[in-house]
Amino acid sequence: MAKVLENEEYREKVEEIAASFPEKKGALIPALQAVQEEFGYLPRPALEVLAGALKVPLSTIYGVATFYAQFHLQPRGKHIIRVCMGTACHVRGGKKLLETLEKELGVSAGETTEDLHFTLEEVACIGACGLAPAVMVDDETYGRLTSDRLGDILDQYRE
Repeated sequence: MAKVLENEEYREKVEEIAASFPEKKGALIPALQAVQEEFGYLPRPALEVLAGALKVPLSTIYGVATFYAQFHLQPRGKHIIRVCMGTACHVRGGKKLLETLEKELGVSAGETTEDLHFTLEEVACIGACGLAPAVMVDDETYGRLTSDRLGDILDQYRE
C-alpha cells in the first residue's frame, strides 16, 4: 500500500512546488501536474495546501482536476494497463481482452487493484490499429493479442 503522508508532509512538498511558480497566474495546471508527479495522484490534503499557496479556491482546483483526463483524484497502480477500444481493436476482440483482464485482476475498467500494482483503463485509441487488438502496459504496446497471451504479459509486470 502507498504510504499515507501526514498533512505537514503534504504541506512542505506542495508549498515547495507552488513556490516554483512565482507567477501565480496561469500556474494552476502546471502546479497540478507537479503535485500529481510527486504523489502519483492528487490527494485532497495536497489540493487544500495548493489552494492556499496559489490563492485559488479549492472548488476551482477541483473543477480543473476533474475536467482534464490527465488528472487523477484516486491512487493509481504502479503499472497502467490501457485496453484499446478503437474500431479496429473493437472489431478484432478488444472487448474480450478487457473482460479477460477484468477477471484476471479482479477490477473493472477505471479501477486499481487493492495492492496498487495495476490500474486498468479502457481507452478510445492507442494508435496501433495495424496491431489490433492492442493493449498498452505503461509505455509498451502489445498487439495482435488473444486472451490466452494476457497472463504471460501480466506476469512480466508482477513482482
